[in-house]
Amino acid sequence: MTSLEKPDVVTTTVKWRFPAVHPEGRKFVVIAAAIALGFALLGWETLAWPMAGVTIWVAAFFRDPIRTAPRGRDLIIAPADGLITMIVQVPPPRELEGPDGLGNEPMTRVSIFMSVFDVHINRSPIAGTIRRVVYISGKFLNADLDKASEENERQHILVEASDGTRIGFTQIAGLVARRIVPFVKPGDIVAAAQRVGLIRFGSRVDVYLPAGTAPRVMLGQRTIAGETLIARIGDSAIAEGVAQ
Repeated sequence: MTSLEKPDVVTTTVKWRFPAVHPEGRKFVVIAAAIALGFALLGWETLAWPMAGVTIWVAAFFRDPIRTAPRGRDLIIAPADGLITMIVQVPPPRELEGPDGLGNEPMTRVSIFMSVFDVHINRSPIAGTIRRVVYISGKFLNADLDKASEENERQHILVEASDGTRIGFTQIAGLVARRIVPFVKPGDIVAAAQRVGLIRFGSRVDVYLPAGTAPRVMLGQRTIAGETLIARIGDSAIAEGVAQ
């Protein structure tokens, strides 16, 4: 290349924009807005303004931002926005165990806690075929508690990649959450980071890593659904970091 030649430069830019409100939440936004408008028309400003704030919060809760997912057959992507609160060795859930599931040996479980301020759209951690979707009714304990994995209302999803690797993850309802909404069913083919469901109003998602795979996230780290790398399949190197 001579001194007069210039390398190719990518000129495409990305601009920020307001996230869309997911269709599942639009009716709640309309209801909240109608109540706020009704209070305003009646002259009840002390109620109208707080309700307007609730309307904005409901719209923010059901926001559905576009995410840019990293590509790679060995990547496990975060299924939820939130805070890594637990990384423990546990047996797989009964509903996902067995030879055609996650097996029976203890495996690493990474728990992501979602506050009411996080995006609540959940995404598939890998590309593959949905093998199981198992809903279980239960309690509404604080989703940050370890026993929430076994006692709370929850929904297990098992995804199998084209090479046979299976990843299980569980949507868990919390103190405020009262409904888990699935977008997929057994037999569906999903892409990595594809939307697979949501949990209304505060909750948790557990991800079960296959044997020989260490998490690439740490306690206290925040994840972004569809973007944050949770682990590389077969990579046993432990991630290290410092909170500051």
